[in-house]
Amino acid sequence: MTRMVWRRMLSSLFVGACAIAVLVALVPLAFVLFFVLSRGVQALNLDFFTHMPLPVGESGGGMANSIVGTLILTGLAALMAVPVGVMSGVYLSEFPGSRFTSIVRFAADTLNGVPSIVIGVFAYGVAVLPFRQFSALAGGLALGIMMIPIIARTTEELLLLVPGALREGALALGATRARAVFTVIVPAALPGIITGIVLALARVAGETAPLLFTSFNNRFFTTELTQPISSVTVQVFTYAISPYEDWQRQAWAGALVLVTIVFICSLMARLATSRVADMRGR
Repeated sequence: MTRMVWRRMLSSLFVGACAIAVLVALVPLAFVLFFVLSRGVQALNLDFFTHMPLPVGESGGGMANSIVGTLILTGLAALMAVPVGVMSGVYLSEFPGSRFTSIVRFAADTLNGVPSIVIGVFAYGVAVLPFRQFSALAGGLALGIMMIPIIARTTEELLLLVPGALREGALALGATRARAVFTVIVPAALPGIITGIVLALARVAGETAPLLFTSFNNRFFTTELTQPISSVTVQVFTYAISPYEDWQRQAWAGALVLVTIVFICSLMARLATSRVADMRGR
């Protein structure tokens, strides 16, 4: 057997092993999607999106309050995390060699790996206990803390990919460093930054543990930011552990809604990423 034939066989072996590994990794995802779709589609109807939860023992109802609550919570989280995360990413990309930048980058990576329940306990200590009140603001704070490191690191990486010629051209025309960054560099990377924000929203939209400590739950429709508020994740958790068959049925429908939201956000992120790649290719 010649050396070339042996190398081709070894390469084919490794390619086959990688393909098998990919298939094994996709099996759990396929099972999750199958069970959520098969159970959730049966329970999903228009009432689920337009009706409130019914009292215990009554069949029907929906999660209209939870859907609105989830939108409010993610909106509050984005309102807090997007400016902080983007500005942090800009700082990390503009001063990559400083000691403080290394500390910030390490802190962002560490925070990104902290369990969500720990962040929930922290938000409970700073936003719930002092006011003796669960609230939507506390829930938005917890989710926003989880979004910040994702947005910051994504923004940094994308800004570093912007060609240096754009910066040099802006500086050559007399623009200050800040103006060059915010009028040339950031707009050039804006589609990718938006992609990172969408992915961060998809990440926190399915979180339950932080909300159990902060926004808690509410069986009634409310938009008061200083009051407990319902969310789809907490409502699914409550219904899933209940002994009532109708509630368990609605829990599957809520799970399907969450999976659909995450899928749509991921698809939007992929489309935005492909467009950015096409623009750079041109």
